[in-house]
Amino acid sequence: MPHTSIAPASPADAERFRTDFVRFATELGVLRFGTFTTKAGRLSPYFFNAGLFDSGAAVARLAEFYAQALLASGVEFDMLYGPAYKGIPLVTATAMALATRGHDVPFAFNRKEAKDHGEGGALVGAPLQGRVVIIDDVITAGTSVRESMRMIEAARATPAAVLIALDRMERVGADDALSKHSAVQDVQQTHGCPVVSIASLDDILALIEQDGGGEFEQHREAVLAYRAKYGVA
Repeated sequence: MPHTSIAPASPADAERFRTDFVRFATELGVLRFGTFTTKAGRLSPYFFNAGLFDSGAAVARLAEFYAQALLASGVEFDMLYGPAYKGIPLVTATAMALATRGHDVPFAFNRKEAKDHGEGGALVGAPLQGRVVIIDDVITAGTSVRESMRMIEAARATPAAVLIALDRMERVGADDALSKHSAVQDVQQTHGCPVVSIASLDDILALIEQDGGGEFEQHREAVLAYRAKYGVA
């Protein structure tokens, strides 16, 4: 099976699509600034809710960013995999976006519960084979990634990369017992698999800096303070 890859984008082009994505997310209210309580109980100055990419046009544009980030990374891959549930529309739309760019690759996703009738099994779509890119929205505890890795390896395929929308670049754990690494770094070190993100906290800060006294500037200090407390290099 031939690998799909492309030469990485220039630094200028890479920076442009990353900040374009952050701006797109703010326009749709997917990325918001203020005071939010995270699942871990932290008070965060920003919140990213990928579930608000909730129209055909929004998902189509999101998929373009996923495709661009994956191709720009230079990762070689043969197919895509989306873990249920959020990964299902993401992997489907990204496969379509890649096809419009001349990269027609198979994709698959899993069921939460295996079927015992019809075609049966826990997998829907193409059989897992070759180098597989896992597509999700974010990595928090890494549970979804671990389950995906096990399924891919059980099929004797190889995890090629994990592709996500946003890397929050923050450590996990209680305030008095913070990990040394972020959830993304932990996935990379534990599984030896690169994590590719469309954008990261650095890109959110870049947008704030570019804003030049606009609506986002007022959140700059809060975001910097949050990164200083929880962030990783």
